Amino acid sequence: MLEYDFTLKFDIASLECEPDSLLDKLYEAGCDDAIIGIGQPGRIAMNFTREAKSASEAVSSALNDVKKVIPHAKLIEATPDFVGLTDIADILGCSRQNIRNLYIKYRASFPSPIHEGSTTIWHLAKVLSWFKDKENYKVEERLLEISVTNMKINLDRQINEAT
Repeated sequence: MLEYDFTLKFDIASLECEPDSLLDKLYEAGCDDAIIGIGQPGRIAMNFTREAKSASEAVSSALNDVKKVIPHAKLIEATPDFVGLTDIADILGCSRQNIRNLYIKYRASFPSPIHEGSTTIWHLAKVLSWFKDKENYKVEERLLEISVTNMKINLDRQINEAT
């Protein structure tokens, strides 16, 4: 069994109860490995450190545990997934400028961003894979695995919302 760190963010605005009342129920339903934040009205974020055989199993079991207590909770985002230059630099232990220079130098092969503007955003899994293959950076396998899992979950969520 391996430990996977990830965060699930939910919209719970449709609930008629106070988020504080959910904390004990979530703990009892198996979310005892999560730090739960309820700071923003209508939202709940859960930072998990979950043991499982795979990242997919870890995230799926956490989603199922949350859905037992809050069946109408709407997943907003599973992280880590969406990252900017600063995030990438922090993860790889180098400067933002170094990442920006590599992005510019290897623009043709660098993963395509999912958003370009004042802030450019990528899927972490694609960036980590590129750095692992192209630049021989040390990439933690569990981080790559959880970022691939969360990218798939976020993409699936977006597709389901569009239909």
